Amino acid sequence: MTKRQKFVLGSVLLATGFFAIQFLDFSYRYSSIGGFILFSLLVSFFALKEGLGRNATLLTLVLPVFFAAGTQLFYLGLENSGFFTSLSPTLRLGLRLILVTAYTLGAYALFLTSNIYTVAAARTIQLLRAAHAVGFLLTLVVAFFIFNAIFSLRLDFWVNGLVAVLASTPLFLQGFWSIDLEHTVSKNVLYTSIGLSLLVGQMAAMLSFWPITVVVGSLAVTTVLYAGLGLGQANLQQRLFEKTIREYLIVGAVVFATMFLTASWGG
Repeated sequence: MTKRQKFVLGSVLLATGFFAIQFLDFSYRYSSIGGFILFSLLVSFFALKEGLGRNATLLTLVLPVFFAAGTQLFYLGLENSGFFTSLSPTLRLGLRLILVTAYTLGAYALFLTSNIYTVAAARTIQLLRAAHAVGFLLTLVVAFFIFNAIFSLRLDFWVNGLVAVLASTPLFLQGFWSIDLEHTVSKNVLYTSIGLSLLVGQMAAMLSFWPITVVVGSLAVTTVLYAGLGLGQANLQQRLFEKTIREYLIVGAVVFATMFLTASWGG
């Protein structure tokens, strides 16, 4: 079986599992999501095992697994929303099919991207720049889904911060390693990932006190990850110019200004 056939098969298997879980009784939903995350790990390993070793290449499994977790948790929140419950059964099925299709395409894109990383860790490959762009975008999507799930649970501020740190550390690690592409994680990549994850966690904890919606809070924390990951990757590529820093800071300033203005300060 060729790599591409494995990627297609893996995407179909994951899409089938994603769709099936949506029809389970709600009491089994969280345990089924846990099982699906484990299933996504096994499927991802099957699809990518040719390029994996007992080294940092295992970080290529982070995005496919986190993508599975993030999309399932995001759908769980969507399913409990007033918008979803107000839809007719036909429209609900249509929305489910749209989400499954999007997940299938995303999983396939992640398999291709992860494969490019493992190949590039051994030799030069021209598609690496495109893989970096896709990986960066999907990292942000995954981060938003996960942060949305965290804020939706309405947990204590310190729990939000801790979970945000634990979730963002692997995302930073794989994002920076995809630039470094060494068989071991360098101290620079490790320390930078931990430091930025702590910053993300502090932001998540702080926003737990702000009178903002779940979506706005998730977007704000994702923006911190966006700026940290983008600037960190630029630094590893030795392209951390003044213009680059200014562009990321402007995006961050716009998002946080919007968040401040839309907050319900009057209660």
